[in-house]
Amino acid sequence: MSTSSTIPARPAVSPAAGPPPEAEPSSEAEPSSGAQSAGASAPGSLPPQQMALKAVAVGVAKAGSPPLTTFVLAVLAGGFIAFGALFATIASSTAPGSVGLPYGVTKVFMGLAFSVGLILVVVGGAELFTSNVLLVMAWAQGRISGARVLRNWAIVYAGNLAGAVSVAGLVAVSGEYRSGGGGVGLAALKIAEGKGELGFGEALVLGVLCNVLVCLAVWLTYSARTTADRIMAVIPPVTAFVAAGFEHSVANMFFLPVATLVKALAPESFWTSIGAGPEQFAHVSWTAFAHNLLPVTIGNLVGGAVIVGGLYGLAYLRPTRSAGADPHIRPRTAHPTTASVRRPSHPATASTIRTRPGPFSARSTPA
Repeated sequence: MSTSSTIPARPAVSPAAGPPPEAEPSSEAEPSSGAQSAGASAPGSLPPQQMALKAVAVGVAKAGSPPLTTFVLAVLAGGFIAFGALFATIASSTAPGSVGLPYGVTKVFMGLAFSVGLILVVVGGAELFTSNVLLVMAWAQGRISGARVLRNWAIVYAGNLAGAVSVAGLVAVSGEYRSGGGGVGLAALKIAEGKGELGFGEALVLGVLCNVLVCLAVWLTYSARTTADRIMAVIPPVTAFVAAGFEHSVANMFFLPVATLVKALAPESFWTSIGAGPEQFAHVSWTAFAHNLLPVTIGNLVGGAVIVGGLYGLAYLRPTRSAGADPHIRPRTAHPTTASVRRPSHPATASTIRTRPGPFSARSTPA
């Protein structure tokens, strides 16, 4: 009997051909069954699972940006947020002695005005510390190292501080605080006084709550495909955090320094016009600024990196079984006589790229 009739011929394999390359996940790909089960997305927008992949890709790009470029974009972001904070201060101000809008209405207008700052960051392109905490999603996937994450945060934080404080200085020197019969300066002093009075624990928790909403605003922009979509995604969460009185570290890099400078530089005529004196704002100082900034920064890290980045990463980026697989059934092991023999790939085609396994990355099993 001929053996060719009982043993099937093995397909010819070119010795120079290596294993087929693995396809990189694309944010433009069709949504998987897991993404569809997570909820349908609007036409033209990305579903949440692919938003998570986009967040990872954005994190990799940010971590790989040259330090000087990162710093310049961070200075811009600090300035943009400062402009939003100035707009919010003006929206909350009234002429001394006049009756303003009800409290809640004023706070909503402040939030709408402040959202200009994050719109400029997202659409204009800049590096903001409170949104860059989402780099933890790329780190958890093993795409970037912890050192790269910390380097990015340090550079961006320093740039944000430089940009926001610079705008605060320009605003104080310009005399903008005298607008509205001194009402703008009075509003700035009241805002800073309220922030300076916060204890460490209060400031930390308010920072957590703030950056949950800020990072959710940025997260929603990952679903958008047009500039209008991105703007509309940013406004509601930012308005909510400002109206609720939560604490944003980069915004406070403007609010407290500008009030401190007004307190130090304003002439006597300004204090006369607002009917108050510098002694009434005891918590407006550089010391109070430092005491506020530390807990708020920690809170922003927790709210953005742990709650938003961590939970979305856990939901959409951790390795999962294929759809429909029964977790109680073990895969059948192939018989030794029929199992295919795995050969080592050709040296010229073997992958030489290694990535650090992260908490949510799939670890390969040995052959």
